[in-house]
Amino acid sequence: MAPTATTQNPSEKDEIEATIRKLASLKPLGSSTYRKDIKAGYDHSFLENVPPTTRARYERHGVDISKGYPYVPELDSIPKFVDEAYAIRNEDYPYIERGKNADPEKKALLGAAKEVIHLTKHIGTEIVGLQLSELTDKQKDELALLIAERVVVFFRDQDLSPQKQLELGHYWGQVEVHPQVPRVSEELNGISVIWQDYYRKKYGLGLTFKKSIGGNSQWHTDLVHEHQPAGITHLHNDAIPSVGGDTVWSSGYAAYDKLSPAFQKFLDGKTAIYKSAHQYVDRENPLKGPKHVEREHPLVRTHPATGWKSLFVNRSMTDRIVGLEPEESKLILEYLFSVYEKNLDIQVRFNWKPTKEGLGTSALWDNRISQHNAVWDHEGNENRHGTRVTSLAEIPYFDENSKSQREALGLSLD
Repeated sequence: MAPTATTQNPSEKDEIEATIRKLASLKPLGSSTYRKDIKAGYDHSFLENVPPTTRARYERHGVDISKGYPYVPELDSIPKFVDEAYAIRNEDYPYIERGKNADPEKKALLGAAKEVIHLTKHIGTEIVGLQLSELTDKQKDELALLIAERVVVFFRDQDLSPQKQLELGHYWGQVEVHPQVPRVSEELNGISVIWQDYYRKKYGLGLTFKKSIGGNSQWHTDLVHEHQPAGITHLHNDAIPSVGGDTVWSSGYAAYDKLSPAFQKFLDGKTAIYKSAHQYVDRENPLKGPKHVEREHPLVRTHPATGWKSLFVNRSMTDRIVGLEPEESKLILEYLFSVYEKNLDIQVRFNWKPTKEGLGTSALWDNRISQHNAVWDHEGNENRHGTRVTSLAEIPYFDENSKSQREALGLSLD
């Protein structure tokens, strides 16, 4: 016999809503890798752990951390429900691809540099002798194109203020303000703190020598769950281990070119579901457990500046391929992850150490065409601290008339 429908009266609805709110308030939700509760506001107890080079940088550029460091958004402002997280950036936002109309020869940028070093054939370029804080708009446009072509570009010996880093981010797109991640201060929205020591001690991120995969130390692409995912990310490290603490990047262009023509044709035009790193309560089914924000994007996307195809997957946040059976999707994604992760010839490993004491190093990469992995070999025995600004880009798209990188450059497809 089928159950009869019942109608909730207003008091019952209010009681259910109150229960849901109470569930959400028991533990502010964050990454599934965190083992401790998130503490909101300025953290004065951890102030003494701020690396000396970080403190000196902030003092030089008028950043006051006397109230505590870092700043974690107040609990009331952190979304606890998945619909609230979706609503943060759920509408189309105007985007200008700065690299699209830049001088292809990049004479203003490269001509002003003391040296231009291509670190590998497929990925990674270091620019010597320029300060990011002094770039003209024309040079910024050319840098955006260089990043689009070389995937990641490095600048050592930078005396860069967090304020200037944020200004650069706004030039390249809508700056992502993460609702949960610690930031430099309450005022400097959009500057996230990348400091694994803090996450280990305050959030219980379980990085050890035996368990060195977690947090930023795993293959991932930033913010793929966004309606308009990340374009250029700029990480400036102001505290760098004397040995180790490297980061590895892998090229999505080259990963796509590694695939057979038949497999490329199979993947072209397909979409996948991408999930957020953080989790939230499902208001409609709160007892089911935490839920990720999910978005559907092309599995192969076209970069608007280069017109080249890139394989848009990453192990941490690509959940499933739309239209395939779960086991089919799992097998294909596992292979695609391995193409990114195992082909050393499409990767670059970079050591951040500057040549001048007291200065920092910047890396700027394009998340539309890459994955990266911070190597946990310094084990927290030396300081590694940085500030990150991410500029969101266009809604991902696939142009069936676009070419692969090697095809466009006239290189062998074997």
